[in-house]
Amino acid sequence: MNSALDLTLERVIRAPRAAVWRAWTDASRLERWWLPAPARCRVDRLEARPGGALVTRMSEDGTVFVLHMDACFLVVEELERIVFTNAVNSDWRPVRPEPVAMTAEVTLRDHPEGTDYRVVVRHGDPADRDMHERLGFAEGWGTVTAQLAGVAEAGSGG
Repeated sequence: MNSALDLTLERVIRAPRAAVWRAWTDASRLERWWLPAPARCRVDRLEARPGGALVTRMSEDGTVFVLHMDACFLVVEELERIVFTNAVNSDWRPVRPEPVAMTAEVTLRDHPEGTDYRVVVRHGDPADRDMHERLGFAEGWGTVTAQLAGVAEAGSGG
């Protein structure tokens, strides 16, 4: 990790890795946690494989959905790691996404209480990293991680 370029989030989720993995790789589960409530998410494409698409839409009113993310998976290691970027879209074209380009790495490890969940979001330069932090990285990613925990814990019986 490079603190001048990266932002991180870590949490123990009280569910097995398989439940956290399903929350990431099953569209109906991802829709339940991917955006901070009360915003609603619709998954257009979720192809959890290297080169696969991650395309989501968001709605503030539950009626009109606008593009939220058009990204590409780079690495998918079952039950262990997901890496995706919004700097390359689902058609494998380089893009300049707003508000900031990033590559996110999600790792899952066993923990005595469930799953050690870690996210590293990498940026191309310190200005983009700082902008992402100012825009509310900690609050936004923290909120959706709590929502992810709720989905995973409910799905595991915990």
